[in-house]
Amino acid sequence: MFFVLSKTIAFLLLPSNFLILLGVAGVALLATRWRRAGLRLAVASLVLMVAAAFLPIGNLFLHALEIRFPRWDPSRGAPDGIVVLGGAISPALSFAHGEPVMGRDAGRLIALAKLARAYPNARIVYSGGDASLFANGQADAKFLGAVLDSVGVPRSRVMLESRSRNTAENAVFSKELVKPKPGERWLLVTAAWHMPRAVGCFRRAGFAVEAYPVNWLTGVEPSFWPGNDFGGGLARLDLAVHEWMGVVAYWITGRTSTLLPSP
Repeated sequence: MFFVLSKTIAFLLLPSNFLILLGVAGVALLATRWRRAGLRLAVASLVLMVAAAFLPIGNLFLHALEIRFPRWDPSRGAPDGIVVLGGAISPALSFAHGEPVMGRDAGRLIALAKLARAYPNARIVYSGGDASLFANGQADAKFLGAVLDSVGVPRSRVMLESRSRNTAENAVFSKELVKPKPGERWLLVTAAWHMPRAVGCFRRAGFAVEAYPVNWLTGVEPSFWPGNDFGGGLARLDLAVHEWMGVVAYWITGRTSTLLPSP
């Protein structure tokens, strides 16, 4: 039930989707006796969408997540293992085109290749299953082999965890797969904005990890300047709201150790 709700309610509550629905409702009311209310809804939808797109709201919310965990310090010594969370590969597009198609989070795969070369004795797990609502898609872990071939990492180096549908399951199923021993040091590779929720899930699962954030979307310091990219601004706000909803929902339902984990 949690998985279904996370895919449906969260979709409707994304700012862009909510504001579009608000505008559509306003336009529909223009043909009824509530024309004045409809006009107000339509205008409010337009004004709020413009504000959401150009004001740095999304960047500020993302920055608050991204600064929780600093870059990993290699001077601490070689890790025993590395867990890379899925999301870098688009299963639908990869299946359609017959080769891996990477998206916004390709930095996770770049980090995988970099760490595999730097630490040849470390165990590596790629955790990414079918996250589609009706489980009618593909696990992105199934398309990793071709990526490994292209970057010169032997397929035998990487264990695939393809059952997980969300971050909480990433943690549980990865732990079942590798069975980490006390005292081992494992790195967790995921997007910087996703790291607090991910670390919280792994801690809740009893899997101690060190954060290796990648794919930052904001700078070292927060920016309060308005943007000039309408579509990009809305996309960043949608991402920020989605992740913060995930952080709160996972904490309320006991899927993370704390609301906002830190090192």
